[in-house]
Amino acid sequence: MRAGIIGNKGRMGAMLTRRMTGAGHEVRGADLPLRAEDLAQACSGSEVVFLCVPAAALEETARKITPYLPASCALADITSVKVLPVRAMERAWNGPVVGTHPLFGPKTSSGRFAVSVTPGRGWKDGEELPPQDEKAVLLVEDLFRSLGWSPFRCSPETHDKAMAAIQGLNYITSLAYFAMLSRKPELLPFLTPSFERRKEAARTMLTSDSAMFAGIFAANPMSQETVREFRAYLNVAAGGDIEVLAELAKGWFPEQSDQ
Repeated sequence: MRAGIIGNKGRMGAMLTRRMTGAGHEVRGADLPLRAEDLAQACSGSEVVFLCVPAAALEETARKITPYLPASCALADITSVKVLPVRAMERAWNGPVVGTHPLFGPKTSSGRFAVSVTPGRGWKDGEELPPQDEKAVLLVEDLFRSLGWSPFRCSPETHDKAMAAIQGLNYITSLAYFAMLSRKPELLPFLTPSFERRKEAARTMLTSDSAMFAGIFAANPMSQETVREFRAYLNVAAGGDIEVLAELAKGWFPEQSDQ
């Protein structure tokens, strides 16, 4: 397969370039300052072009490259939100649009390489795609499978609702928790091993990667609704009904329910 990667020097763009090249695909890339000749070279003859850029810069970047895309080329992205980026790509490109989100980072060690694939043009879960769009989505899915990844389809709305809870709420609740603790230095003598584990788990997210996660949170239209939903559970705790929350929480750990 022949593919272009815009933003090929960033962490995810570089990882995608390495994996695709290693799998035998022909990959051409372009990065800042996004000169016209570099964009033309990256897009020429490509079956799919990936935008590996921040969500805030995605629409501007898409408009810069569309003059160089082959007529049947699929335009894709890898951002952590999907509703707004997919709409932005649709505004910039009349051809097939495929949103994607690798659910892992460039240095993941989990061994789980799931990738959300979100077709554009208003596609909803369970619907059939027009032939041209189906062809583009299958092409992207086959590409990911060739890398050893596991793609699955969902609508942009389904994706963003899920990521608001899994990624966004994890960030924002950790941020609020440690923001509160930062104003209580008298707690330092009381730190426990379980607290230290949580602190280390949150360290990178709340320090070097905080701006990235804040941007993802802001770009996800489902973020505020999810925070309001979570606040209702905090209100249950504030009312003292811990047993209610404990029973509900067990639903996330079914393997422990009968023990």
